[in-house]
Amino acid sequence: MATPAQAVTANRLNDGEVVYLDAAGNWAESLDESKFVTDKAEAQQLLEQGEKSVDDRVVLDPYLFDVTIENGVAIPVKKREHIRANGPTVRLDLGKQAAEPVEFKKAS
Repeated sequence: MATPAQAVTANRLNDGEVVYLDAAGNWAESLDESKFVTDKAEAQQLLEQGEKSVDDRVVLDPYLFDVTIENGVAIPVKKREHIRANGPTVRLDLGKQAAEPVEFKKAS
C-alpha cells in the first residue's frame, strides 16, 4: 500500500544541481536520501529548515513536493519531480539516469 508523504527540494546555488533536504538538515543529490514526512506541521517545519539555506546562499527556491512511498521506495507524484530526480528524458546517456536505469510511472 502506498503512503502519501512530502519532501523538500531546491537547486544548489553554486552549480544548479537538484538537491533534497535530508534528515540531518543537509542537501543531498539523491531523492532516496530525502527526509519524508507525512504530517502537515512536520512538512512546514521541514520547508522552513530548507528556507534557511536560502539566506545562507546554499540553495534557491526550496519547496515541498508530494511523493508516495511504495515498498520503501519514494516515487514522485508529478512528472516534473520525476524528471528533476532522474534527469532529462531525451538523453538517457546523460545526467543521473545514465548511472541507473530509470523507470517512470504515470503521474497521477
